[in-house]
Amino acid sequence: MATEDSSSLSDIEGIENHDQNVLQKHVMFFDRNKDGIIYPSETFQGFRAIGCGYLLSSFAAIFINVGLSRKTRPGKSFSLHFPIEVKNIHLSKHGSDSSVYDKQGRFVPSKFEEIFVKHAKTHPNALTSDELNEFLKSNREPKDYAGWLAGFSEWKILYLLCKDEHGLLKKDVVRAAYDGSLFEQMEKDKESKKKAVTSDV
Repeated sequence: MATEDSSSLSDIEGIENHDQNVLQKHVMFFDRNKDGIIYPSETFQGFRAIGCGYLLSSFAAIFINVGLSRKTRPGKSFSLHFPIEVKNIHLSKHGSDSSVYDKQGRFVPSKFEEIFVKHAKTHPNALTSDELNEFLKSNREPKDYAGWLAGFSEWKILYLLCKDEHGLLKKDVVRAAYDGSLFEQMEKDKESKKKAVTSDV
């Protein structure tokens, strides 16, 4: 790890205090050593921890860290380590999104509810694959190709990993994804399954 990118103790405390915004909580799972900085290796480890394969985890690590590093490090020089500073994650908010996070990274309940009011037509508390596509299209801003790609990647990975046996992405799952608690639960579930397999051998 590059020492020049290490956060001070005050920075870390700022991330962990009660004023921490929800967007920070969303990404903190991927800060595997809890130092306030997320490196590509940690993004990779985080995706592996929630059950993603090597290829998807590698893609995510490159795509996310290369895309977000500079945005979260204002005034700092370019780094080939592509660190993401958790305290500044709100600066990386892309266009063509749902606006469930505001510009400070805070959760906006009305925008979250709007997703399901407008697009959950088959089931009031879940999205089908087609409804998810409709939702993504409705968020697109003209010529914001980077935002389209970011939104598509985020939601499609979530759907791929978390849809139920009926192909539904449930509201409570989406809510848990926004505050990061979903990732912690997915890691626990994966560990439990691994232990169960080991005990059966």
